[in-house]
Amino acid sequence: MKTWKRNAIAATILVLICAGVYLNWNANQLEAVDFTETLNAEQVLNDATLTLSDTSDDAQAVSAEESASTTEYFAKIRLSRQESRDSAVETLQETIAFEDGSESATAAALSLDGIVSDALAESQIESLIIAKGFEDCVAYMGDETIDIAVSAPAEGLADADVALISDIVTAQSDYTLDQIHIIEVK
Repeated sequence: MKTWKRNAIAATILVLICAGVYLNWNANQLEAVDFTETLNAEQVLNDATLTLSDTSDDAQAVSAEESASTTEYFAKIRLSRQESRDSAVETLQETIAFEDGSESATAAALSLDGIVSDALAESQIESLIIAKGFEDCVAYMGDETIDIAVSAPAEGLADADVALISDIVTAQSDYTLDQIHIIEVK
């Protein structure tokens, strides 16, 4: 009876951790927001309302602000990913220590190995993408897809850039091209 209760508690903890990691990942997904229905004609910026400044100081200030905001975005994503992983790892380690030698401990050890291998693969993919000339990126491996958020140049990612990123991901992981999602961060 006592072992059954331990196994039930360990299984419940694993389910809660997995649900927490999924909810955290889901909350951090980038979704395109369509403001066309919420903005009226006066709020929409068009050629008639657009004014350009010829001062280069303004352009440099805007560029510095954009760079800081993208850097902050990537830092927040990395921090969020690391916090959720640390929480999952801590709980799995406690489960392994508590259930020493049981089936729950074996399952927790396998989950822990998966988290560590995903973290290493994500780090390697991020490093290789940055080494290819992109300013910054974050990779997130899911069960069936991998999401790559890349700091895109002002003109956006070219087809060659997407092909290069896809090549890096397929070379460093078991994901196929249809499982790779590349997100431009501007």
